[in-house]
Amino acid sequence: MILCVEDDSGIRDLMIYALNSAGFEARGLVSGAELFEVLKEEKPRLILLDIMLPGEDGIRILKRLRADAATADIPVIMATAKGTEYDKVIGLDSGADDYLAKPFGMMEMVSRVRAVLRRAPGGGASGILKAGDLVMNTGEHTVSVKGERVQLTLKEYDVLRKFMENPGQVFTREQLLRSVWGDAYIGETRTVDVHMGTLRTKLGSCGEYIETVRGVGYRLEVRT
Repeated sequence: MILCVEDDSGIRDLMIYALNSAGFEARGLVSGAELFEVLKEEKPRLILLDIMLPGEDGIRILKRLRADAATADIPVIMATAKGTEYDKVIGLDSGADDYLAKPFGMMEMVSRVRAVLRRAPGGGASGILKAGDLVMNTGEHTVSVKGERVQLTLKEYDVLRKFMENPGQVFTREQLLRSVWGDAYIGETRTVDVHMGTLRTKLGSCGEYIETVRGVGYRLEVRT
């Protein structure tokens, strides 16, 4: 199930129609209050979330989703009517997995949904990746530090997996943007820096594994 949280009935109906036509099961909601009621009963594959909503806005809703362990790993695509760089960065830095700037085409929306779902839990092969006290289970889509589970957003998880699959390799900010955010992403490399900061914080003592290579980018290095 894909949940479309959009208060404009015309846009919402088009989104649902396009997703259904593409083979997805979709449901429309008009507010954050409705969304959280639905989340009590089911966990969707993905949420399409408008920023400008009646009552609680999309950014506040997104932060609530990411703060709750039960919903923290649900992929979220933000939609913004403004389409400004500021709105895109704020949404992505708050934990959104992608964004759509209105007005957007339905084919573009479906393409973004498919791309995000490919990177979502279950999108890759199962296996265990280890780096010092850091363990990633790609089959279960989990990360733990010294045996304690750590909740990451989808983008944080994707960045960490990139590092853990290529220990010691240096990645530029541009390479990480293309690999994790996709070629369609138009934004600043600052987004990568912000995600590195939050990822290091969440990893606690293992955060030091992520090293900044001055003038180049980042790498994962476990030093004994």
